[in-house]
Amino acid sequence: MPSNGGSGGSPSTQSPRNPSSQKAERPPVLKKFKTVAPDDPRPTPHFPGPLFPAVRRVTTLPPSSNRRTSVDTDAPADVAASSLNNDDVVNSFSNRDWMYPSFLGHHATRNRVVTVKPASRLPVRGGVERLVERVQGMVVDEKQQSNTPANKEEVKIAASTTTVTERSSVSSSSLRRIRGMKLKRYFIFFLIIFSCIYPITYVSHLRNKVARLEVENINLRRWCSETDVGNNGNEVLQPEDDSSYNSFGNADSKTVALYTVVFTLIMPFVLYKCLDYLPQIRIISKRTRPNKEEVPLKKRIAYMVDVCFSVYPYAKLLALLFATIFLIAFGGLALYAVTDGSLTEALWLSWTFVADSGNHADSVGIGPRIVSVSISSGGMLIFAMMLGLVSDAISEKVDSLRKGKSEVIEKNHMLILGWSDKLGSLLKQLAIANKSVGGGVVVVLAERDKEEMEMDIAKLEFDFMGTSVICRSGSPLILADLKKVSVSKARAIIVLASDENADQSDARALRVVLSLTGVKEGLRGHVVVEMSDLDNEPLVKLVGGDLIETVVAHDVIGRLMIQCALQPGLAQIWEDILGFENDEFYIKRWPQLDGMQFEDVLISFPDAIPCGVKVAADNGKIIINPDDNYVLKEGDEVLVIAEDDDTYSPGPLPEVRRVSFPEVPELPKYPERILFCGWRRDIHDMIMVLEAFLAPGSELWMFNEVTEKEREMKLIDGGLDISGLENIKLVHREGNAVIRRHLENLPLETFDSILILADESLEDSVVHSDSRSLATLLLIRDIQSKRLPYKDTKSTSLRLAGFSHSSWIREMQQASDKSIIISEILDSRTRNLVSVSRISDYVLSNELVSMALAMVAEDKQINRVLEELFAEEGNEMCIKPAEFYLFDQEELWFYEIMIRGRQRKEIVIGYRLANSERAVINPPRKSEPRKWSLDDVFVVIASGS
Repeated sequence: MPSNGGSGGSPSTQSPRNPSSQKAERPPVLKKFKTVAPDDPRPTPHFPGPLFPAVRRVTTLPPSSNRRTSVDTDAPADVAASSLNNDDVVNSFSNRDWMYPSFLGHHATRNRVVTVKPASRLPVRGGVERLVERVQGMVVDEKQQSNTPANKEEVKIAASTTTVTERSSVSSSSLRRIRGMKLKRYFIFFLIIFSCIYPITYVSHLRNKVARLEVENINLRRWCSETDVGNNGNEVLQPEDDSSYNSFGNADSKTVALYTVVFTLIMPFVLYKCLDYLPQIRIISKRTRPNKEEVPLKKRIAYMVDVCFSVYPYAKLLALLFATIFLIAFGGLALYAVTDGSLTEALWLSWTFVADSGNHADSVGIGPRIVSVSISSGGMLIFAMMLGLVSDAISEKVDSLRKGKSEVIEKNHMLILGWSDKLGSLLKQLAIANKSVGGGVVVVLAERDKEEMEMDIAKLEFDFMGTSVICRSGSPLILADLKKVSVSKARAIIVLASDENADQSDARALRVVLSLTGVKEGLRGHVVVEMSDLDNEPLVKLVGGDLIETVVAHDVIGRLMIQCALQPGLAQIWEDILGFENDEFYIKRWPQLDGMQFEDVLISFPDAIPCGVKVAADNGKIIINPDDNYVLKEGDEVLVIAEDDDTYSPGPLPEVRRVSFPEVPELPKYPERILFCGWRRDIHDMIMVLEAFLAPGSELWMFNEVTEKEREMKLIDGGLDISGLENIKLVHREGNAVIRRHLENLPLETFDSILILADESLEDSVVHSDSRSLATLLLIRDIQSKRLPYKDTKSTSLRLAGFSHSSWIREMQQASDKSIIISEILDSRTRNLVSVSRISDYVLSNELVSMALAMVAEDKQINRVLEELFAEEGNEMCIKPAEFYLFDQEELWFYEIMIRGRQRKEIVIGYRLANSERAVINPPRKSEPRKWSLDDVFVVIASGS
């Protein structure tokens, strides 16, 4: 019988032939199915080679007649399908041993298409799936081999079978989950419908009942009227028709109110349960695909509430107000439903229950009591929330004030940005400067806690004399923090250098200046920036422009140390002039002086000493120590040294004798030997200043821990031409300045001046730097005292009782008379340790820098005066002997000495008597005669040679 799927009409059964004889006709036909029992001793066939892996499956079922069923491909498809039940199909296809590998391509075997009728139930799901897969593979093979109508019909049957089988392969767990979700949705839906329909039906039932009662009432009244009941009964049983209708209306409104309350109580819970299903309903209604990444509605609502409470500061208060109004309205509606009063009375009662939880004690009845207790409980909760909000608001406000987050409402105040060890002395100088005006306001903005700043300022134990110091916590780099301290209204802004190294401190100062230039309102006052490195100064001025005044701390102290080393006692004079405690520089215009020469202006102020002129015609250039014949013009201002800006004024010209004094030539400069102990980052600038001041043949010894080769590299990088030095010779010594044996290798007794520098490696630690400087000072003085050529034996008899170390200190004092030691002290607290004895003419660097910052903050023009006085060129402050201006024991006015000083192109600003320890700047009684000695010295401003 021909095969159904064959195209060539090959017989269904053929006898086996020799494979070699059939090569030309068609490929060999493999066996279709074969079942091997477990106890079969025959060897198992195997496809040799890596391309033909064994596609063999040995069944583990016991041999049985019903298990050895195979499908006859010669039979018709309908007969084969009908004669095959589910179990047979599963076993015949799942337990076969061999199948033709699909990757071998087409083969000329007979068509094997198995059509299986869809069963109503498949007990073994795994077998069905494998059956479907194999049927699909057979169908694909047959589609590739034949395109006859019979084959196409069989393919359709197999495809339909595959579709049915795929639908039946859904997992039972997924079905159960889907059914549970559907049941849940149906339950919620029916619950909503029930909550909406049941009240309506119940209200209709009540209305019908009321109608029946009215009918009975009418019948009863009619019966009473017919039976002639007494008058009392008639009065009772004859209500007015309008009242009955009103009663019905009242009952209806109260019922609606009651159901409104119940419905309002239930709806939040229903909505909470159904929130997640609303997006699904919207998707179904719009017939769109659900988005798996869509956030649930509950989370979105919670997020919106969270954002509302965090962004809007009054959201909590508004929510509490809304909750209160809702509770009063809801409670009043509930009371109206359970009591006989009107709605207005119910609302008032609800308010009283919310405001006072004890008012519900007079309620009568179960319903009113339940409602009143509920309202009172809600009222207690609301008042607790209100107390919590009020407490939080007060705590936040107090915490904001405590942490310095509130805004400063000030104008014309002094603003300090940053925090450093110089702040204490800076506040002290500003307070003294504001004393004449009754005090002022100083605002400090730093990245520290307000309490810590106030505690540190309180430790200063200084009377601020009416000046208020306000601290705020914040960053000067943030515009919001700058606006918080009214930066646009400050008359001056001081930017302090941080405690970091020089480069980091200057970089931070640059960022602060950029922040200040970004203030939209603009700046009313100027900005004084403390710099640490002179090389970084041009960049800050480039950013800030004319608004910026810089004070380079290292450069100022370095130049001042050199001046004090060359001229002993000059440090004390600079402390008097820079600070506001004594006399300082002031610039002011005096119209009455217009047209006068400077030599007359010089003696026109009884309480001040003129030092220069600010020329208005030359863009405000300040000329220090001008010529005597310079005539003041309109707009010119006078630079003076006075006690305060309101303590001096020009007076009538005194009659001063103008007697010429013989000019005494300047003493010639001799070569000096100077020692630098330590290494500063601006040491190359100090060497250049020494090159300008010292005489040829001088030596500069450098003693530190930096190697000689590294020193030369650093000096060259700093811009110093070592080979171009003409007046000084560099001598390098390597060692540690706090080790005695290293210091003993130096000829300490031969140096004219010794400068103990704050080492660059310890510039971040003020305490360690000062400790090192102090230890070096004591070691040097002790070594010098041991090397003195003689000792004063009489000094021991002057020793005070109880001071056992006085002899040692006196020896160091003798050594201090032989050489000058200038110590760079950073902390003002170390000053007391050094001032125990006169063993060093010290420099208090932080104090001097703070004084300079305060002066420039009060008047930015003073910065140009200080820059010229500190520079190696131009005018300088120096100390001159009395023989330049007078004879021994000569009686002169101070005005007369000033006139004699003008003969030498100098301005005499003060003096120091031979028996005095401190100099007097701007003496008070300048027109009183005094006897002078040649041992006295005078402080003058002279042009550098």
